[in-house]
Amino acid sequence: MKRLIHPVSVLLLVLPGLAVAAEAVHIRPDLPSVTVETPEGPATIARNPDPEARLDGDWARTSRACPPFCIQPVTPAEGVKPIGELELLDMLADPDAVVIDSRTPDWFEGGSIPGAINMPWDRMAEKLDTLGCDLDFEGFTCGDEVPEIALFCNGAWCGQSPTAIRRIIAAGYPPEKISYYRGGMQAWRMLGLTVTGEGG
Repeated sequence: MKRLIHPVSVLLLVLPGLAVAAEAVHIRPDLPSVTVETPEGPATIARNPDPEARLDGDWARTSRACPPFCIQPVTPAEGVKPIGELELLDMLADPDAVVIDSRTPDWFEGGSIPGAINMPWDRMAEKLDTLGCDLDFEGFTCGDEVPEIALFCNGAWCGQSPTAIRRIIAAGYPPEKISYYRGGMQAWRMLGLTVTGEGG
């Protein structure tokens, strides 16, 4: 997948009677945005350019009752690779990789990462055939041809992806083909990255 880079690196902010140059908010110094393919067509992922932007609502909450909302381990199962936003962007740009929002459909429809598909955590282990595994009488057989996948959910306190990961490994998916984005939607939003249903 080809990444499209926007050349603008400085924005001009106009205040009453004063023009001020402000540095652009890039993903990293050499990467203002990433364009990924989605079922609806190309989507550009960038950070919110407003340096005053803040999280609000549920995404600003820091504390949730544990259980069930306990802080999750960085590696939910042996062999699974923990990743951050840059690695997730690389996977989104790779046509052979699959990025999975493992939250329930209502959460997915309320805003997700562009290019991610929805496979709810509580049904994923039953649908490994959609990821290239073969169903047999013992369960699933997943060969070397299955794609690299990355799972995410709501954040470091969300157990949906870790649970799904452990279940799909038990069902036959190779752990070395799985990445886990623990930061999930809370970290994605905290960094001001594009969310579906919110202007792109």
